[in-house]
Amino acid sequence: MTAETSQTLDRGLRVLKLLADTDHGLTVTELSTKLGVNRTVVYRLLATLEQHALVRRDLGGRARVGLGVLRLGRQVHPLVREAAMPALRSLAEDIGATAHLTLVDGAEALAVAVVEPTWTDYHVAYRAGFRHPLDRGAAGKAILAARQSKSTEPGYTLTHGELEAGASGAAAALVGVTGIEGSVGVVMLADSVPERVGPRVVDAAREVADALR
Repeated sequence: MTAETSQTLDRGLRVLKLLADTDHGLTVTELSTKLGVNRTVVYRLLATLEQHALVRRDLGGRARVGLGVLRLGRQVHPLVREAAMPALRSLAEDIGATAHLTLVDGAEALAVAVVEPTWTDYHVAYRAGFRHPLDRGAAGKAILAARQSKSTEPGYTLTHGELEAGASGAAAALVGVTGIEGSVGVVMLADSVPERVGPRVVDAAREVADALR
């Protein structure tokens, strides 16, 4: 803590992070131990967070993340989408394939921005809001690969026919962006992804990551 920061706000944010990391909630005693503060402080923090619907307590007294956090989270997508659009447009036009930005939403991959090329005779229709399991499709698999990798440089993942018959995909994870798990990719009607596409997708992912830092 420094003179410019708020200890109370810091503790409140730490409470939210602790609750976000558990599926079964935490008791006041558990939070008190993890934060290193007395139970009275925790009660006050929870009461304040409850007023803003950021925390809820069940009948057993365990605190959990509240629905207010979801409302805040929904406002993140438009900001991320806006930052990513220039790189996605450039990628779609360069490759001649549908480009997309995908973010993690629970156990699923969620497409939050999609750009289709303007000059091709045909391309894969892919809509914002499309969801699929993280372990299927290039977008989700690139994110999972990044979780396991310690590299600060993104690699790329290639797939074929996993989400749509006859379609191939390439994606690279966003690396070094605090609080966001996602990937940038393209999907095309082809039996395989041309050699230059993977590195180009990596470049686009770097551009988006730089825009979000």
